[in-house]
Amino acid sequence: MLKLMYITNQPEIAKIADKNGVDRIFIDLEKIGKRERQGGMDTVQSDHSISDIVKVKHAVKRAEIMVRVNPLHDEIEGYLSSRDEIDAVVKAGADIIMLPYFKQVEDVKRFIKYVDGRAKVLPLIETVEAVNCIDEILTLEGLDEIFVGLNDLSLGYGKTFMFELLIDGTLETLCMKFRQKGIPFGFGGIAALGKGMLPSEYIIREHYRLESSCAILSRTFCRIDAVEDLNEVRHIFEREIPKIRELEKECEKHSNYFRENRKQVIEKIENICH
Repeated sequence: MLKLMYITNQPEIAKIADKNGVDRIFIDLEKIGKRERQGGMDTVQSDHSISDIVKVKHAVKRAEIMVRVNPLHDEIEGYLSSRDEIDAVVKAGADIIMLPYFKQVEDVKRFIKYVDGRAKVLPLIETVEAVNCIDEILTLEGLDEIFVGLNDLSLGYGKTFMFELLIDGTLETLCMKFRQKGIPFGFGGIAALGKGMLPSEYIIREHYRLESSCAILSRTFCRIDAVEDLNEVRHIFEREIPKIRELEKECEKHSNYFRENRKQVIEKIENICH
């Protein structure tokens, strides 16, 4: 089964997600440079803080706490240095730490050194430069997992739709390299079944075809900004997570249908982009 991740800094919502089978609660501290590079995209700029880690960790019983820190940086106004930020995140209780938007092997080396075995290390591949040096990155000691961020990576390649990377060979090649090294990996986000420009059931089947192990539940899975009642949030998770898990059982049992799904994915993405 895919490890499902959900982004929230609200303990009440984290508790609902945890109870309904979400495997990781995702605290997003990344702010430096993000607004500039994603300008104009329908993305949410996080208002999460290190103090949220403690609150959310106390709220959940089984889910791991995953924290995306800022890209590597020195101390600047309003921000701790990367080394101090990572120390604070570890102290607050992070189980997994994600490094975003890096471009050099040296950045990953420094990141691994700063974490120093105190949490799982998860680099986020979301720049063309990171893809270009992936072979060297995969030789580093201390990598626990890898995630491919399709939003920024598709921007880097000049794509109009982030899931084009599913059909142009970019993601296929990366996943093959991860598998060869035996490193668990994931990519992209999934909405509730039947939702999204490319319905999430097609994406989930691609996860299984490519042997991915994790995915983020996207903002459209449960639009917190549009739902004020916690009971409605609870109903969404209670209704939609089992549907995803049921589809996964089908994927495990009937892997021979991936070829047909692949053809439909290509057709739908090409229709979206042209």
